[in-house]
Amino acid sequence: MQKWMQWMGGLQQQGKFIGGQPLEQSGKQILGSKKVVSDGPFMEGKEYVGGYLMIKAETLDEATEISKGCPILEFDNGHVEVRGIQELKM
Repeated sequence: MQKWMQWMGGLQQQGKFIGGQPLEQSGKQILGSKKVVSDGPFMEGKEYVGGYLMIKAETLDEATEISKGCPILEFDNGHVEVRGIQELKM
């Protein structure tokens, strides 16, 4: 946990850290046009999303480079997904 705090603290000092939170293990799904609500099935443990971080980056390449410092990548099965947030135009 200390490595996570150091990494996120460094991002914050650079003005790159926007926010992030862990996700709860339980939840609901709403499916299809009939809006059927269920408790699952959810993804397997190996595919579990532990949380999210939002960072400020000018490009996808910059965000990818920042993400390479994520402590989860110290593990062989560590996985980071980098995505932009689309701007909703109304």
